[in-house]
Amino acid sequence: MTPYSLAFYLDVITSGTVLGARPTDGPDQVTAVLGTDFAENSLDGHGMWRDYGMAEFFWQRESPDHPWVGRHFTLQVHRLSSLGSGTVNPVIRERYGRFARRLRYGKLERLPAGRGVHMEGVPDPNGPAYTLHWQPDSQVSVLACRAAQGRHGRRGGGERIGDVYAVYSSTSAEQVAFYRARYGGPRAEGGCG
Repeated sequence: MTPYSLAFYLDVITSGTVLGARPTDGPDQVTAVLGTDFAENSLDGHGMWRDYGMAEFFWQRESPDHPWVGRHFTLQVHRLSSLGSGTVNPVIRERYGRFARRLRYGKLERLPAGRGVHMEGVPDPNGPAYTLHWQPDSQVSVLACRAAQGRHGRRGGGERIGDVYAVYSSTSAEQVAFYRARYGGPRAEGGCG
């Protein structure tokens, strides 16, 4: 992993944004930041997301007469293992450089901790195959692979135990409280597998 791509993930975790694009920004605001190289998907006129490569932004609206309201973004980090750095949005690559095919959660966790920014373990409905880690101030979550689903300790897409699967925002304190009530208390482990 290059220091530059690690800096990207650190910036997302500490700021809760992708290059300044917030999860609540509208489609035009996000496109002004990430550019026009995206695929747009709509389910029923009430929900839409734009795929900017590794980064995806999601919106909802009450009706076609209402504006789109930003809901969340997801960094599909797992795509790097099979698609490589080319799946990273060109604007992000231009700013941060090359991205390695995998991101280890243990390595990622140490960076914000070195700056006094800590991730909390949260029980996740996808457990025990995944672990969920949450940064309360930015409301960013990191989903990491914990169990192998395939041969040689790899999951179907090429991820390994301990790899980051996705990074997303926003995860509210209420959602974390719900996960803790439904799936168990706070997790003490500091990493994966």
